[in-house]
Amino acid sequence: MEKTIYEDYKYIMQDTSNLYVGAKYTFGEILENDELNFKFRLIVEKYILPEASVGDSLETHLYYMEPDSFLVKLYDNLRARIKVNIIEEKKSLFGSTKKKYVTKTFKIHELVKMSTDDKEKCGMVIQELKVSKLAMLAI
Repeated sequence: MEKTIYEDYKYIMQDTSNLYVGAKYTFGEILENDELNFKFRLIVEKYILPEASVGDSLETHLYYMEPDSFLVKLYDNLRARIKVNIIEEKKSLFGSTKKKYVTKTFKIHELVKMSTDDKEKCGMVIQELKVSKLAMLAI
């Protein structure tokens, strides 16, 4: 029997102004990936890893981040946006409710403001981290 690895949300994309990193990457994989922007890898190594573990995924790191952490300021300076899936209840015209997964984008302050219990209640799944390339150059 083969061992399968969950590969969804493990991607790197870039456009002219932003860098998108899938949330299933661990920090160790980020540091080893040559396709990823060198400046972002340097920021991870220099600023994020002293407060996180190499084996942590980006998803768990962002999910459990404390509001008073230095990393919140770092992600704010990077103009980071976090894409998440959450469950929302929608009412139909006839009064019945349906639960649907909806994709939303949060700033780092909006994400850390929510408690872990609130995140679990809404079924939050973190998909990706979006970082501004221009803001990366300033750090």
